Amino acid sequence: MATRKFNDRPFSYHQEIELEIATLTNLGSGLARVTLPGSALERWVVMVPFALPGEKVRARIFRNHRNFSEADLVEVLVPSPDRVAAPCPVFGRCGGCQYQNLAYSAQLTWKQRQVAELLEHMAGITFAVEPVIGSPQPYGYRSKITPHFDVRTGPNAGPGPSPIGFLRQGTRHSLVDVPRCPIATEAINARLAEVRAEVHAGMAAGSYQRGATLLFRDAAGTVTTDFDAIITEEIALPAFGREPARRLRLRFIARDFFQNNPFILPAFVDYVRRQAAEAGARFLVDAYCGSGLFALGSAPGFERVAGVEISASSVAFARENAAGNGITNADFLAGQAEAIFSGLTFPGGETAVVIDPPRAGCDEAFLRQLLAFAPAAVIYVSCDPGTQMRDLRHFLSAGYRPTRVQPFDLFPQTRHLECVITLRRD
Repeated sequence: MATRKFNDRPFSYHQEIELEIATLTNLGSGLARVTLPGSALERWVVMVPFALPGEKVRARIFRNHRNFSEADLVEVLVPSPDRVAAPCPVFGRCGGCQYQNLAYSAQLTWKQRQVAELLEHMAGITFAVEPVIGSPQPYGYRSKITPHFDVRTGPNAGPGPSPIGFLRQGTRHSLVDVPRCPIATEAINARLAEVRAEVHAGMAAGSYQRGATLLFRDAAGTVTTDFDAIITEEIALPAFGREPARRLRLRFIARDFFQNNPFILPAFVDYVRRQAAEAGARFLVDAYCGSGLFALGSAPGFERVAGVEISASSVAFARENAAGNGITNADFLAGQAEAIFSGLTFPGGETAVVIDPPRAGCDEAFLRQLLAFAPAAVIYVSCDPGTQMRDLRHFLSAGYRPTRVQPFDLFPQTRHLECVITLRRD
């Protein structure tokens, strides 16, 4: 039965309709356009998660917005030739993956197209996007997961143990039980089985008063579940600058951010540092440097490198990592949010800047400071092309132009990707 607040225009609650899926949005949903009854002109958009382009489907409406509707996939009437069987038994219920039913080659094609569409619609430019560089492992690649559990008590607890897993598709609170995650590494899945047994035993004994978030971080096959553990990640980097091929060792706290696909990471870091070097800059600044991934990976190709980070603990690890890898031309600064570039002595015109902000993108205060510094080139790394395109408008207004747009698929089977845009001043 429909809720009181349900907007029944243009479709009634749980009305089933047949749709032809035209495209795939960057949020991972199939998109169809339909002509509304009584109107030969208006084309109404309907979003259907897990429906693929080229398919004819039956879908059930569950929400009408001002200019589009959302629907659940009921049945695939005519499947896409790119549709494959999803290996995960909870795919479609778990909100973690959107594309396990789409052949991996097609995932890469659609992600390339989505970046091009975002450039056009959000940044207002048409620019050729390079083919997406795929992950060497489309499954078993993820080196960190954070499943959750709740504690069900009282008469409404229900049968069986409480689920330990991830948010259910389309919800903010309901969990799906995930005994095994196929995109996580084998080492994580082995440890997950052990921890699940421990947590369920603790629940039965009444040891938990509330739910919690668990951590599994895999570093070279050793999995820690301690949020405060200090771990070491080792990355095999090809020759660059004055240095031969080497192994970069980085220490950081397990809970801190670090790229979660170690299999594609060497190619990813190598691409970023080569884009910075091709700008002809003598100096490199790694803003949002964390424990020093891009700064230390790039140091052999520049006279001096500086990492800037507002987290003092991350700066301490970056300095330790520089010493541990024998890198002497890199400095790390604990910048303040209101004056993040104030400690730099590099001339902007001879400097390339790498930025890798969080998913929310750059705030305006940071962008003002960066553009005032006026670097010769900016290599903008983003895990959310949507916020990246929003920020790109600021660079375009300041006289920067893209020279290359290169997506990397660090997150196979999901709607997420990493996109690197190289910008140079006119």
